[in-house]
Amino acid sequence: MFRDLPRYPEMTVSQFWDAKVPSHWEVHPGLAVLAENRRKNDGLIESQVLSLSYGRVVVKPVEKQRGLVPDSYESYQILVPGDIVVRPTDLQNDQASIRVGHVKDRGIITSAYIGLRARGSWSDAYAYHYLAVVDSSKRIYGMGSGLRQQLGWPDLKRMPCLVPPPEEQAAIVRYLAHANARIDKAIVAKRRLIALLEEEKKAIADMLLGQLDEGAREVRHVLSQLVDCEHKTAPFVEGEPYWVLRTSSVKSGEIVWSGAYTTDAASYEVWTSRAVPEPGDVIFTREAPVGEAAVIPDGRRVALGQRTVLMKVRKEIMDPQFLVYQVYAGLPRRPISLATQGSTVGHFNMDDIGWMRVAVPDIEVQRQLVNKIEDANSDANEAIDKTQSEIALLHEFRTRLVADVVTGQVDVRSIVATLPDAPEATAELAADSDDEFGDLQEEGL
Repeated sequence: MFRDLPRYPEMTVSQFWDAKVPSHWEVHPGLAVLAENRRKNDGLIESQVLSLSYGRVVVKPVEKQRGLVPDSYESYQILVPGDIVVRPTDLQNDQASIRVGHVKDRGIITSAYIGLRARGSWSDAYAYHYLAVVDSSKRIYGMGSGLRQQLGWPDLKRMPCLVPPPEEQAAIVRYLAHANARIDKAIVAKRRLIALLEEEKKAIADMLLGQLDEGAREVRHVLSQLVDCEHKTAPFVEGEPYWVLRTSSVKSGEIVWSGAYTTDAASYEVWTSRAVPEPGDVIFTREAPVGEAAVIPDGRRVALGQRTVLMKVRKEIMDPQFLVYQVYAGLPRRPISLATQGSTVGHFNMDDIGWMRVAVPDIEVQRQLVNKIEDANSDANEAIDKTQSEIALLHEFRTRLVADVVTGQVDVRSIVATLPDAPEATAELAADSDDEFGDLQEEGL
């Protein structure tokens, strides 16, 4: 399905794509194939709130409708299945988020986003794929205007749009449905493998730490400082050496750098004005999700983002890695589990964290236990790293494949004729840290 895809026999140069495209495909401005959504939620006729998250337009649960919410949802726009939504804001600061989503449910979304629907010669499914490739290829970042480089309908309506014949649009959409199903199936299998390996690691930690309560004390007694790092989102600056760690940057006791992003020196100074995170400190998430922790490593200057807590550990009485292992398998695990019981969100305030109890055996005993856990986990960690790299490659392959198919770099018509009517069903992928910068995509919602 993926090998030896033929090229179209006759191609012509497209300046917008810096590549050749099929000669028989038409090119129209966005105005000819897209219409701006103008359905407002006047009279509050719709109450189901939608959110653009990790490139998917999803129904936003009531318990997550907090923070920057409007006084009235009358200002929101109504979207219906088949519509397309684009997040147009802050192009200069955030060049990594997925900005385009395809609507599956009727609902309302902030009018700060651009709602679109296909018209004329475009099908809604091909229109979505085309705009998603404009986004993933970074062309969207050269289209905005103004001081904050904000994208608007005037930019999109002038955008050159490839228009294959209707039967080819249908073939492209059908091929991508099958291709994405296969890629999704492979990713799901690899994530299941990682989950099994993480369970194996947890079982080892439970065996060594599960019943340990020697010298139990409150967390606040083993810290020199406990800092709530609640801030607004720092601006993204590509290539800068200052890393912002968010809740998506911490998972299963490790720093996940794909869930972090870089910022500039001025923003770093603001973010570290209360406390500078140093190697050996511990980052703890107090919400979304609650109860993830990791030791801050050497080699990178970091700041901590929203809903995270900085723990400066008194290293003469507590090994930082031993504290992290206890978060997952020791005395703190029970209150953390209770915080999320019966809730999809979960929340810890600073007092909750400070009063958590942890075992405090002799420091040498702690280090011995850490070494035992790490030795037992070495093979699993190696397998997890390899599998995560394979998942990243699958994501890269998907991005390139979709771009090549949508822009006519390959011809999928002949292979589509051999495919079954419907792609193989695949469980929907859960959003995780492989989907970068998810928090940024709900800005202002």
